[in-house]
Amino acid sequence: MPQDRQKANELNLKAGELGCTDAYYNLGASYQCGEGVEVDKKKAKHYYELAAMSGNVEARHNLACLEGEDGNEQRAYKHMILAARAGVERSLNFVKQGFMEGIVTKEEYTNTLRAYQKRQNEMKSDERDKAEALYRRYEALTGGR
Repeated sequence: MPQDRQKANELNLKAGELGCTDAYYNLGASYQCGEGVEVDKKKAKHYYELAAMSGNVEARHNLACLEGEDGNEQRAYKHMILAARAGVERSLNFVKQGFMEGIVTKEEYTNTLRAYQKRQNEMKSDERDKAEALYRRYEALTGGR
């Protein structure tokens, strides 16, 4: 079945207006990558902001990346710290890099690391471990398709 990215974006906009943060995240990604729309970093940032304000941590991470691309290093690291504290590992890696480069203070890094670890501990369960193992086996068998 052919994909209609423009229609998907329209539906994501409606869903976002109804409170679906993932829909705003999807719109941000569409504008960032030009899927069904022209690439527009300003609109991508807008939709990522809407999603991030509603708690979407992946949107927060992507927003940080866009801020960094725009040269807003301090804003980028603030977003990365928030995403890392919510449990996003790749955001934590950016915060670590910022600490090593002297952009993030030792206190910010330490507090972020503690919050990240606390979040990871909160999410641990036998069911999650089993599901992750099953998913990894599926990926190995299908090559990630």
